[in-house]
Amino acid sequence: MIHSMTGYAAASRDLGSAVMNLELKSVNSRYLDIGFRLSEDLRFLEMPLREKIAERIARGKIEMRGYLLAQPAQGVAARQRTPDAALLAELGKLDDAVRAVLPQAAPLSVAEVLRWPGVLGDDTLGAEELQSAAQELFAGLLDEFVASREREGAKLADVLRDRASRMRERIAAAEPLLPAALAAYRERLATKLREAVANLDEDRIRQEVGVFAAKIDVAEEIARLVTHMDELDRVLKKGGAVGKRLDFLMQELNREANPLSSKSVSAEVTAIALDLKLLIEQMREQVQNLE
Repeated sequence: MIHSMTGYAAASRDLGSAVMNLELKSVNSRYLDIGFRLSEDLRFLEMPLREKIAERIARGKIEMRGYLLAQPAQGVAARQRTPDAALLAELGKLDDAVRAVLPQAAPLSVAEVLRWPGVLGDDTLGAEELQSAAQELFAGLLDEFVASREREGAKLADVLRDRASRMRERIAAAEPLLPAALAAYRERLATKLREAVANLDEDRIRQEVGVFAAKIDVAEEIARLVTHMDELDRVLKKGGAVGKRLDFLMQELNREANPLSSKSVSAEVTAIALDLKLLIEQMREQVQNLE
């Protein structure tokens, strides 16, 4: 499969006291660039998740986001929750000790006490539980992310094949025009030479016309264009990380299309050369999105 460098996927899981939310998105980049935006309680997941991303992705600027969204207890459990008496007593002693040294310090409010970890029971999720849940959730998220890049890559490959097919049509249209255009140009040039130099013999005229005609012959450029088109088809069929290879091919196609335009001695061939350059540019823009 051919993958685009742009993709997106998101997933969430209810963990009881909190909901875990993970998100992956990517845009174009010359290399693999992975950035993380994780909440503090998920920061320890960065290295293992980075390794898993690098195993599946070759290129692209990737942003991984993850956070826990706390949610209140529901139903009977919420109504029956009571503060931990021992912890309340300990907080009271700490509060007295602090204000004995710092009389100006404000006492703990009821809201602050109730928000203190463990006062209403241990709702915190342990690192092992978080890691297990995150690894499982991330596995599905990464699969969907890769699938989104595959779907986008398939669309881009179809666009490239369409443009390549149109290029072949234009090249096929140019080939039969070249001999007649070259012959007509030779005749026009010979006529001008005869008019300019009356005493120039026919052999010299044919020699000069032949030298100039060789300079404007584009048969080699046409042949190389066809060769590059064949390589384009082969690369698209092979799949994988093809972006850099296709980018190089776009440069080579453009290199051959330029002299086809500059050497042209026919309006029809010039129009075809301009169409080819336009199609190559359209393909180049799409290739920039491929992994």
